[in-house]
Amino acid sequence: MIEVDGFTKLYGDTVAVQSLSFAVAPGDVLGLVGPNGAGKTTTLRTLAGILQPTSGRIRIAGVDLQGDPVAAKARLAFIPDEPQLFDYLTVTEHLQFVARLYGVPDAGPRIPGLLEELELTAKRDALPTELSRGMKQKLAIACGLLHRPAALLLDEPLTGLDPVGIRRMKETITARAREGTAVILSSHLLHLVEELCTRLLVIRRGEVAAFGTIAEIVAERPALAGRTLEEIFIALTGNDALPSAA
Repeated sequence: MIEVDGFTKLYGDTVAVQSLSFAVAPGDVLGLVGPNGAGKTTTLRTLAGILQPTSGRIRIAGVDLQGDPVAAKARLAFIPDEPQLFDYLTVTEHLQFVARLYGVPDAGPRIPGLLEELELTAKRDALPTELSRGMKQKLAIACGLLHRPAALLLDEPLTGLDPVGIRRMKETITARAREGTAVILSSHLLHLVEELCTRLLVIRRGEVAAFGTIAEIVAERPALAGRTLEEIFIALTGNDALPSAA
């Protein structure tokens, strides 16, 4: 479970995110979408505990992120759009290191399965400098999944992947949701969002433009009826964004 209540983030006098409130239940996949500069990455980095909120409350699996940050971070995984890896650790050593950090008791038998799932078995002894951009992304995701996080935060997870890798990654995301993980997926690939996500959170200039299933969003804005998701996105985030009917 991911719970966000009144989250606001300021950079000096600049408002990056304003009064954001939402929840992601176990098994849900929330699509976090918005134009560049809308506050998506700031939101994800704050949910991951990298940034501190100016105000508001965030709970990960029932644990207050500000009150007990170590316990909250132990229950989540954040995969940024640019993988952060160690140059002198092999693929397997990355996973072994993460296992020690999180105290994963069954890492030994789990690592080969993750390598197989993410198509890294043949590269298990390779260093990051020997990996393609897509393989680095897969390794970062494998590291994030090793401790079975209750909350999974993904920022453009398909970057650098080939079509087969994209299919496998979609299967990995849906499998974790079926197991009860609360997932937030941020992507500009609207077809991916439409395929995988159970609900959408559309933000514009740091504020909520829409929240709910696509059907709920359209029901609140009759002018959007019959439009594609791309057309809905443009209508909600453009300069003449549509308000809800409420």
